[in-house]
Amino acid sequence: MDILLKYFSDFTPQQTEQFAALEEHYRDWNQKINVISRKDIDALYERHVLHSLSIAAAFDWMPGTSVIDIGCGGGFPGLPLAIYYPHVTFHLVDSIAKKLTVVNQIAEAIGLQNLTTQHARAESIRDRTFDFAVSRAVAALPELWSWAKPLLKSPNKTLPGNHPPGLICLKGGDLNEEIQQSGSLPCIVRVKDLFPEPFFEDKYLLYLAK
Repeated sequence: MDILLKYFSDFTPQQTEQFAALEEHYRDWNQKINVISRKDIDALYERHVLHSLSIAAAFDWMPGTSVIDIGCGGGFPGLPLAIYYPHVTFHLVDSIAKKLTVVNQIAEAIGLQNLTTQHARAESIRDRTFDFAVSRAVAALPELWSWAKPLLKSPNKTLPGNHPPGLICLKGGDLNEEIQQSGSLPCIVRVKDLFPEPFFEDKYLLYLAK
């Protein structure tokens, strides 16, 4: 928890309580379902929560913004972002139902009112659109972009003050090949430039506008 407060000083008392409660809940669920790798659970706040919040450090979403988390797994990055942005709606999607059970139970336990889930593959969702899609380490950029584009609103429907609708994904390692294969030119932010910690040395935030 201390590493969050190192980089964010504007949490409300409710947000502080919600973030602080995550460790107990994830440790409890991790004993039942392997939601987070065993080696990472002790570094939950750095490797999962703070990593997710790198999006919040780079984007200032307006109230009323809608976000879909493609392949949310145990709730990252969507759940920490839902805590940080209480006036933004988050729809977390995953193909593995038991992981969504964890997300729903934790969201309910900490009192999140702006998060919904859906057991589905992103490419099967065709009945609604969102201002942004977020994702973390789910698929290569070409596949991810092909799934996200149909889920995004048209640029002329963006909320004032927001970036144009687009995909924001957290990735690591050498991205040259998948960026080339995607045929896109994403805006790239080094996470270490936001949070200068050794863990983020090879972590990147990519933004592709629709």
